Amino acid sequence: MDMLGQNSEISDAATHVDVLVVGAGISGIGAAWHLKDQCPNKSFLILEKKDTFGGTWVTHTYPGIRSDSDLYTFGYRFKPWTSAPIASAGEILKYMGEVIEENGIDKHIRYGHTITAAHFSRADNLWTVEATENASGEKKRFTANFLWMCQGYYSHENPYTPEWEGMDDFGGEIIHPQLWPEDAKLKDKRVLVIGSGATAATLVPAIAGEVEHVTLLQRSPTYFWPAPNVNELADTLREIEIDEEIIHPIVRKKILFDQLQTTSRCKTEPEVVKEELLGGVREFLGEDFDIETHFTPKYRPWQQRLAFVPDGDLFQGIASGKASIVTDTIERFTEKGVRLNSGEEIEADVIVTATGFNLSVLGDIPFSVDGAPVSWPETITYRGMMFTGVPNMVWIFGYFRASWTLRVDIVSDFVCGLLNHMDATGARRVEVALRPEDADMTIGPWVDPEDFNPNYLMRDMHLLPKAGDKPEWRHTQDYWTECDVIPAIDLEGAEFVYTADRARAEREPATAK
Repeated sequence: MDMLGQNSEISDAATHVDVLVVGAGISGIGAAWHLKDQCPNKSFLILEKKDTFGGTWVTHTYPGIRSDSDLYTFGYRFKPWTSAPIASAGEILKYMGEVIEENGIDKHIRYGHTITAAHFSRADNLWTVEATENASGEKKRFTANFLWMCQGYYSHENPYTPEWEGMDDFGGEIIHPQLWPEDAKLKDKRVLVIGSGATAATLVPAIAGEVEHVTLLQRSPTYFWPAPNVNELADTLREIEIDEEIIHPIVRKKILFDQLQTTSRCKTEPEVVKEELLGGVREFLGEDFDIETHFTPKYRPWQQRLAFVPDGDLFQGIASGKASIVTDTIERFTEKGVRLNSGEEIEADVIVTATGFNLSVLGDIPFSVDGAPVSWPETITYRGMMFTGVPNMVWIFGYFRASWTLRVDIVSDFVCGLLNHMDATGARRVEVALRPEDADMTIGPWVDPEDFNPNYLMRDMHLLPKAGDKPEWRHTQDYWTECDVIPAIDLEGAEFVYTADRARAEREPATAK
């Protein structure tokens, strides 16, 4: 019997489902596919704040917006990717749209719903989610046995922009890439892009051909990895007429194997990898270019995200003279542009602040359990997906050093296995709790800053759940370990605390403790 599907004393005003998925981005659509495939008897809905699917690929509309992970691993394991490894936002949205259409997921999505609160009752083993329908302003209630958070990890409406002195003095336009205006006019203008990450590296070559000149201003350098936007193995297999359903998993495994080697070498021989990366830049800019100043970070490779530059387009723009790069810090904005701490003034008509985003923990939704507010920094994470004291809920938080979607597939397998296990054992509730052997465990931040320390995490780490010093109680960020460990999780392990269905519990003792 489908124990999670039982529903008693649900208000007529609420829409009830077995599983409520939050977010119709890359995570939510993947979760929906796995539910249909592995839990076909479960009812589910996806609540999406936007008016369409796509998440980050809808939020960002700046010129040149593209993936910085290859689509053989950023795409789902169940749907072959058939184009160039690095894809535009439009190509990714088309791919996601095909997944939705081919699997009938569209009928499960409720667009334009902003969630305002989420409450869990242990008395009823039920989530109640309150939402507002954006178009009408109507308040809606949804109840679910299980809540699956797939909304990502950054604020889509509130990007991060430092408060520089004199910003109001600037006579031109200031644009954040996350809030790109439809009527932005850059043609024949002098553009200053402030930033050093993947967004800046994408935007600069995309606009270099139309502007008078574009200057990339970075406070500190980033490691870039220039390479052709092709996959020779995939192209060879296609040339000998191998089916795409066979090509996809083979190429996916080869890419993951190569990424593992690179990630390992970044720790075991960082100086060698560093010189290889800088050598790739020199191939485009020449030996006389000041690589030391502009492209040599102070940290080791992969201590922050390694930005892929397809075909070296960023460096091609610099080499052509249409783009230039300056490494310095900003003293203040002026009427004509920005003045640097070196004393130099960069004049511009448009300034683009590609300065990153603000972290959003569980969508910044107010959560409560049995009437008590949930404070996420007071919880401890179980493998970066469940949290102590918060029952019947999983959050998909992907990888930094590998494609986000790899973890979507892994966590989805776990969730579906957990739901089916609960049905088989008659459990209505599951939560994670520290075991006796964890009593003296050292508790620390979500991510070890010595291992990975991008600014957006360092700024808001205090908002995230805590982690322990044992692998069960942290988000390891290690796909190559998790792809073996998570499928092998013992769902009867001591860290899982189950509660049986109330009606069944009155008849017999719970079968899972």
